[in-house]
Amino acid sequence: MSTELVLASVIFVAIGLILVAVFTLTRFIGPRNENAVLKNSVYESGVSNPVGNTNIRFSVKFYLIAISFLLFDVEIIFMFPWAVNVAELGVTGLIKMFIFIGLLFLGLIYMYKKKALSWD
Repeated sequence: MSTELVLASVIFVAIGLILVAVFTLTRFIGPRNENAVLKNSVYESGVSNPVGNTNIRFSVKFYLIAISFLLFDVEIIFMFPWAVNVAELGVTGLIKMFIFIGLLFLGLIYMYKKKALSWD
């Protein structure tokens, strides 16, 4: 048996034992509330009696903004390695990045024309 396999096995067993110990300790150390009425009541941000309905619907525009943020945020993940290696990639790397940024800009224009960025 290789030393890497033994080390990996020891690490997995140690993680398992640590998890079991943490869950066991929280069971004994953590606070308990045996009252079923208080246990099932709403408590949010220090407010015991919430005002209004909690089943409100969010606008679809909220989700569009969130998804577009993720899409444009992921572009940074692709641009950072390019910026680090821009000298090695040369002109072809520069052209490819301009195409990538152009496609992202077209997506931004599309979102602007569909009024996905306007919040009412």
